[in-house]
Amino acid sequence: MTGAQKLRLAGCGLLLAAGLLAPFVIYPVFLMNALCFALFACAFNLLLGYTGLLSFGHAAFFGTAAYVTGYAAKVMGLSTGLAILAGTAAAVLLGIVFGGLSIRRQGIYFAMITLALAQLVFFVYLQAQFTGGEDGLQAIPRGKLLWVINLENDRTLYYVVFAIFLFGFLLIYRTIHSPFGQVMKAIRENEPRAVSLGYDVNRYKLMAFVLSAGLSGLAGATNAIVFTFVTLTDADWHTSGDVVLMTLLGGMGSIFGPVVGAFSIVTLESKLSDKVGSLVTVIIGAIFVICVLLFRRGIVGEIQGLYRRVVGSRS
Repeated sequence: MTGAQKLRLAGCGLLLAAGLLAPFVIYPVFLMNALCFALFACAFNLLLGYTGLLSFGHAAFFGTAAYVTGYAAKVMGLSTGLAILAGTAAAVLLGIVFGGLSIRRQGIYFAMITLALAQLVFFVYLQAQFTGGEDGLQAIPRGKLLWVINLENDRTLYYVVFAIFLFGFLLIYRTIHSPFGQVMKAIRENEPRAVSLGYDVNRYKLMAFVLSAGLSGLAGATNAIVFTFVTLTDADWHTSGDVVLMTLLGGMGSIFGPVVGAFSIVTLESKLSDKVGSLVTVIIGAIFVICVLLFRRGIVGEIQGLYRRVVGSRS
């Protein structure tokens, strides 16, 4: 077992242990919010960090799944599990549409198409009846999972959210270490060469896009159940910007980077919003600029680099 594999294994063990013990120390609702955004950031990193596609419209998948989940649970009366599945399926379908329209473009053109499509979805939700417009969709029931597990208890719901996060995280981990993941990395590094090797690049990019959209939707659907309401903020372009910030701050292209970035941003927003109000955005922006200038590989990337230098100096 190589040093990198040992480090990843230790990180996974630490993540699992911390996740199991955390609700006894930290407020469970805060942890659930952070886990939802951590999954969202991991899903976004799958597209940006491993495929090289920068999307400015991922909030559309997060918000769509949240709205569909809330509507399915509150109005249609579906169980919590089925409502989350419905929201995730809606995000997958939207991902197929977005991906089909955008993956043939590259760079800034791809990013602008995803942003335009996401804004179109945002204004649809602003006017639609079932979303509640500016008032949002409120009083979403948490219900019971599998008709047995009562999700009204915060600690019980936390472990369900943690299990959903682990499912998404392990799926992403398996994907990037599979032959499909190797093709994604080849597309990121040199797309013309991947084409010359005979790979249908557009098909692989579409598959990566849809998988990222589906996992983003799973995060949004779970977030709707946690907070029992959905607002336009969930589908706004600011949310897309937040997930880009989380990914870059934690470390793009690393498996743990988005998790660290998401927890860092959610913690800063939670601790500073009551003290400095709207200035929290300025403070987070300044931190982001400093990290980009001094730690371009992100928090986790710099830690990994330091580990390699220390191990290399000893060998």
